[in-house]
Amino acid sequence: MDQLNELAKWRAKEAKHQPSWPDLDKLKDDTDYLRTLPPLVFAGEADKLRREIALASRGESFVLMGGDCAETFAESTADHIREKIRTILQMAVVLTYGASVPVVKIGRMAGQFAKPRSKPTEVRDGVELPSYLGDIVNGFDFTPEARTPDSSRLIQAYQHSAATLNLIRAFTTGGFADLSKVHEWNKGFMQNPAYAKYENLATEIDRAMRFLHAARVSDESLRTVDMYVAHEALLLDYEEALTRIDSRTGNLYNCSAHMLWIGERTRGIDDAHVDMLSRVHNPIGVKLGPTTQSSDVLALIDALNPEGEEGRLTFITRMGAGVIRDRLPSLVEAVKGDGRPVTWVSDPMHGNTITTDEGFKTRRLKDIFDEINGFFAVHSQMGTHPGGIHLELTGDDVTEVLGGSEEVLEETLGERYETLVDPRLNHQQSLEIAFLVAEALQETAL
Repeated sequence: MDQLNELAKWRAKEAKHQPSWPDLDKLKDDTDYLRTLPPLVFAGEADKLRREIALASRGESFVLMGGDCAETFAESTADHIREKIRTILQMAVVLTYGASVPVVKIGRMAGQFAKPRSKPTEVRDGVELPSYLGDIVNGFDFTPEARTPDSSRLIQAYQHSAATLNLIRAFTTGGFADLSKVHEWNKGFMQNPAYAKYENLATEIDRAMRFLHAARVSDESLRTVDMYVAHEALLLDYEEALTRIDSRTGNLYNCSAHMLWIGERTRGIDDAHVDMLSRVHNPIGVKLGPTTQSSDVLALIDALNPEGEEGRLTFITRMGAGVIRDRLPSLVEAVKGDGRPVTWVSDPMHGNTITTDEGFKTRRLKDIFDEINGFFAVHSQMGTHPGGIHLELTGDDVTEVLGGSEEVLEETLGERYETLVDPRLNHQQSLEIAFLVAEALQETAL
C-alpha cells in the first residue's frame, strides 16, 4: 500500500493534457470501480517484453509497433482488430524473413483511446466546445453533450480493451498466426506491386515450411506468436487505477498495457507523467521531438532508468524527415557516452504531418521513407543499433497518407478518409514500409 501511495505523488506535479472532468465525485467513483477489476495484462508478460526489447537494444531483434492513431469504441470490432493484427503479422514476416531478424510485435491497441490536442477547445461557426480528446474522454460529434468529458468512458475503455486483448490472444495462439497461412493473409486485397512482392516472399516461406515438414521439424513458434500491446499513458487517473502490486515481487506494474509511453508534450522531467511511470516496472517509451536536447535525454534516463536495466527504456524519435539527420546524432552520442542501455525506435509519422488546402491532415509516404532512412543512417554513422519502428496504421484500405504504389493523391484523400485524429498508413502502404525497413536491416547486417 505504501507503493500505491508513492504512485499517487504524481498529483503534486503538473499534469498536462488532462481533461476538465465536470464531476470529480463521479470520477472518483469510476476510478475506484476500475481498481476492483482484473488486470488487463500481467507482470510476467511485461517482464518478457522487457527482455525482448533488450535484445533490440543490442541489434539482436527489431521492434515493430503499429496500430491506430486513436482507437475508437465503434471500430473495436472483430473485423477491424483482425485486419490490424494481420497487417502487423505480415509486416513482421517481411522483416523476419527478409532481414533474418526476430521481430518483437507490439500493437498500438487495447488502450490507445486518448489523444492530446494542441488546443483544449475547438471553435466552429462561433461555437466553442471542448476538443475531442479520444473516446475514453468524450465524443467526436460537435455538440455540448458529446464533447463534455464523461468519466464513465474510462470504464468503457477498459471493457473494449479487455475484448480487444481477448481477440488478440485468440488470433495469435489459435492458428491465425500459423506461418503455413502466409498466403491466406493476403487474400481479398488487390494485386499491386506491394502485394505481389509479398506473394513472392510468401511462396519462399511455403517452400521453407515444406522443407521443415519433410525434415520432421515441428515447433510451436511456427504456429503461434507473442503479440504485446502498448499505448500512450496520457490519462493519469486511468493509469493509476490500473496499476497493481505484483504478488511475486511486490513491485508495481501498470496493468493497462505491457508497455506505456510518454508523449512529446508530457515528457517534462518534473511533470506528473514522468513521475508516475518512474514508479512502475513495465518497459517505458518516451517520444522525442526535434527540440529535444542532450540534457533532456540524460535527465530522462536518470528518472526512468537510473540503474541502467536493459529493455526498460525506449526512446521513440519523431523528428521529421528534414531534420532527423541533424538533430538525432547529438542525442545518440549523449546516450552512448552515458553508457546506460536505451533502445532507439523511429516514429516517422508525427514529424511529417501536413494539412492540405482542403483541410485534410495527412502525411507523404516519401517523407516517412526519408525519415526511416535518416534514422538508419544516423545509427550506422554512430555505430549504434536502430531498434525498431513505430507506425500509425490500419488494416483497412483507407486514403489518409499520400503516395504509395497505388498512389493516393490530394484529390482522392476524401474517398476513404476515416481517421478521427491523425492519418494512418493503409495495409498496402504498411507493407511497402516493411520491405523498405527489411532492406535497411539487411544493409545494417552487412
